[in-house]
Amino acid sequence: MTRGAIRREARAKINVFLRVLSTREDGYHEIESLVVPISLADLVVVRPAEDLRVEIAGEPAFSAGGLNLALVAALALADACPDAAGALVEIEKRIPVAGGLGGGSADAAATLLALNELWACEVDAATLEEIGERIGSDVPAMLSGEAVLMGGRGERLAPAEVPSFHWVLVRFGFGVRSPDAYRWWDEDGAGTGPDPDRLLAAATAGDAVALGPLLFNDLERPVAARHPEIGEAARRLIESGALGAVMSGSGSSVIGLARDEAHARALAAGFEGAEPVVGPPVDAA
Repeated sequence: MTRGAIRREARAKINVFLRVLSTREDGYHEIESLVVPISLADLVVVRPAEDLRVEIAGEPAFSAGGLNLALVAALALADACPDAAGALVEIEKRIPVAGGLGGGSADAAATLLALNELWACEVDAATLEEIGERIGSDVPAMLSGEAVLMGGRGERLAPAEVPSFHWVLVRFGFGVRSPDAYRWWDEDGAGTGPDPDRLLAAATAGDAVALGPLLFNDLERPVAARHPEIGEAARRLIESGALGAVMSGSGSSVIGLARDEAHARALAAGFEGAEPVVGPPVDAA
């Protein structure tokens, strides 16, 4: 076991597009999405301790069922690691709770990676992905630390060569549970968005002007029908000069695409609780 503390950034993610294809027999939904890590991140620090526990500072923890995903991740890795011992997992929360930014999944992924190092488990990447899939649909994508094209319910991943774009992130004082967002999509018969080939071509080419109008999220309409602030924020971003705007994940956060860093800062200044972010971060793995 490593004796010192190990620090990991748990990066938030955005969904440049999210396409809901169908409801699966297991109750999940078949989706396609371009998932991109951004510069906003929680900080996860693990260190040896007598028992295994998670302590959180900042925004309160959230995950479906009220369980903290970092603790679930720690317990799952302990089961797979013969040399597992006690550990203190400290998380400094910066990612908005239930904001469609994968904060809980990011914490779980960072915890898996940090404890794998702390305990010298030598669990390989494929096995970590299998463990992550059992914890939450977004966890495998967050383990990669890079932009990925996600399929299935989140378990099918393919690398996506996406250069950095500048975004403005608009957050709200409320969260949206993923099960609710998908249930509303079912209830409303919201439908499936377009083939993403043009969007992916613009994203991989680094063409922000072409990418902006192509952003879409099949969950946005049903979620915004229950939370009109989301649709209003997207409209205001466009009116303020954003190249495009879309809800991230199951909400509630909205992202706007900017031309460059200065443009992102100018857009963020017009919204309470907004901030410029870069995705993927220039220092991403």
